[in-house]
Amino acid sequence: MYIHGYSERENSRLKDQSRTLSELLHHDTVYPPGARVLEAGCGVGAQTVILARNSPQAQFTSVDVSAASLEAARAAVARAGISNVLFKQADVLHLPFAAAAFDHVFVCFLLEHLNRPLDALRCLGRTLKAGGTLTVIEGDHGSTFFHPHSAAARRTIECLVDLQARAGGDALVGRRLFPLLKQAAFRDIVVSPRFFYADSSRPQWVDGFTEKTFIAMVEGVREQALKAGLIEPEAWDCGIAELRAAAGAEGTFCYTFFKATAVK
Repeated sequence: MYIHGYSERENSRLKDQSRTLSELLHHDTVYPPGARVLEAGCGVGAQTVILARNSPQAQFTSVDVSAASLEAARAAVARAGISNVLFKQADVLHLPFAAAAFDHVFVCFLLEHLNRPLDALRCLGRTLKAGGTLTVIEGDHGSTFFHPHSAAARRTIECLVDLQARAGGDALVGRRLFPLLKQAAFRDIVVSPRFFYADSSRPQWVDGFTEKTFIAMVEGVREQALKAGLIEPEAWDCGIAELRAAAGAEGTFCYTFFKATAVK
């Protein structure tokens, strides 16, 4: 279950995230000419555009369970003038591809939303040829820290983590990539932490990630958190206000992503 929903606001948030983090997460993701690449959980195509541009001679097949997201992804690719991507609606646990159909598989911000991430990795592995590679990128909301420190702000983030767990996902999955890939029988596993840091000397990072990605993501679950009885309205509003201070002139914000590569 995708707890952030499929609104236009969420669409914009995902695009802000991908633009801001492109160099940090994707500078070393390049596929050779002729490579067949499966992108699982492509969403609105925010990562798809970056991948396809970085490897213009590779052929991408991008899948998602949401028809609405696929429509947005097709439009994003068309606007970018990209022609090396095919889209297909599919569930990652029931992929309509033959065994060994792909040379590489790419997954970004998908496992955190699944209640069976290990099964998903095994299904993806089935589509890979022997010697093919899997790349997985996930965040970890438990890695967040910021200044000014605020217990109230931390509580709002914990509400998001709790809601995602109740929905069957894991907002802390980044720290689990190595054991998950090992259990899924991949080899040559390498996990690379990608550290994000923003302060007022990096206004584009503050705007693109601290404000428009992370804080917007937390704000987006307000009604769910209140409905679930996780927090009172006054406490929520106080926490969000204090979290916004991390994007202020004296604020700092830190977050760690985890990028793993492995071989079948």
